[in-house]
Amino acid sequence: MASRFAIMSVTDAAAARVRELTETAGKPVLGLRVGVKNGGCAGMAYTVEFADDTGPLDEVVEDKGVKLVVDPKALMFLLGTEMDYETSTVSSGFVFRNPNQVGSCGCGESVTLKPAAAVEEYVSS
Repeated sequence: MASRFAIMSVTDAAAARVRELTETAGKPVLGLRVGVKNGGCAGMAYTVEFADDTGPLDEVVEDKGVKLVVDPKALMFLLGTEMDYETSTVSSGFVFRNPNQVGSCGCGESVTLKPAAAVEEYVSS
């Protein structure tokens, strides 16, 4: 299902990396599936994997020529998030600037997230 508003956005660097990954996947892919899972010392972790297709409740975000498929269970935690791609001397990877993130662990592998206020208001009305 196509989104009526931008659930997430991507930076130019993230779009370039998504494009590179999908073009060299070795199989046809729609884009990247983004979600969250329980785990880590802070409680949750972001997930990124290839999206072969979409489910009926998935939100599809199209930004800067790439597609992100947002897992419906993660929607309330990812609303308003900007996905970036950063490279440093010791690591590289996707970085999430999430207004719903209220904490993270010391190693940066897991985060504490709260549901987005806009989703809570929508669900309660």
